[in-house]
Amino acid sequence: MMVTGLVQVKAQQRPYYTQYIMNNYILNPAISGIENYTDVKLSYRNQWVGIDGAPTTFYFTIHTPIGKKDDRTTATSFSTPGENPRGKAYWQEYTAPEPHHGIGMSIVNYKTGYINRFFINGSYAYHLGLSPKTNLAAGFAGGISSIGVDASQIKLANPVDPAVPNAIAVLHKVKAELSAGLWLYSADYFIGLSAQQIIPQKLQLTDTKYDNTTLVPHVFATAGYRFFLSDEVSALPSVMLRYVPSQPIFTDVNVKLQYLDRFWVGGNFRLKEGFAAMTGFNISSTFNVSYSYEVNNSRYLLQSQQRGSHEIVLGFLLGNRYGDTCPRNVW
Repeated sequence: MMVTGLVQVKAQQRPYYTQYIMNNYILNPAISGIENYTDVKLSYRNQWVGIDGAPTTFYFTIHTPIGKKDDRTTATSFSTPGENPRGKAYWQEYTAPEPHHGIGMSIVNYKTGYINRFFINGSYAYHLGLSPKTNLAAGFAGGISSIGVDASQIKLANPVDPAVPNAIAVLHKVKAELSAGLWLYSADYFIGLSAQQIIPQKLQLTDTKYDNTTLVPHVFATAGYRFFLSDEVSALPSVMLRYVPSQPIFTDVNVKLQYLDRFWVGGNFRLKEGFAAMTGFNISSTFNVSYSYEVNNSRYLLQSQQRGSHEIVLGFLLGNRYGDTCPRNVW
């Protein structure tokens, strides 16, 4: 990545995710322990392919319930041959999980040009039953983030740029991480609110007056509703608002269509930013995979130089004693 001069920019401080609908835990710690099994996700995102120094993101997440009693006792508790395991009959018998705890951990590595950020966080959530079909979960996550500069990758168009010469003097900073969230969920809908990077902090990687970056809170509000087009096909439209101080509110609209509990396709539209196509397969009761391709039409990017963004998510369902091939509470 080439540094060409002194220009005020609003840089992307945290990773973007196209497929957060497949793993809302990456944005909201209240999801911790929401299912009957230990949920593991691995993801790799290559953003703005073709642009030198464009962001790449890798993450690993794991979360599991503690003290969750969710015994199945009804006729629709287990799948019946020839019927949709997640059909209308299943959801008519849906009952809210008993109050329980959840814990989890996330590891994220986010690299943009010569700057690398590494996050590691542990999370806790408590799930409370509000009614026979509705739960409210509250959670928080804490850990550290490491910010580093690889000075060997800095290429100066202006060798006397005063913002850069001391960058090699300080290559590494460690900051505290704190996030929190709420998640209201039922058989038909979910509503979530979360905040990451809650405590604003100064980030100074050089000792010049030009380095005055502040790490600011990121707030996410999301909601979704599920309905059936037929007994085999369900639709889940959802929306997410992302707020970052001193920037306009970012709006995402998603639509996911699922056939039985095996295959799904979807789309994402990010207002004034771009759109994406997504697809996924629930291959077995222990493994699923999904992929997205995103086209960014932001006016801040050179369209002739970037060839979209690719993102893949691998999911593992450990200890899945009921043999679910798709989630019961996060869909």
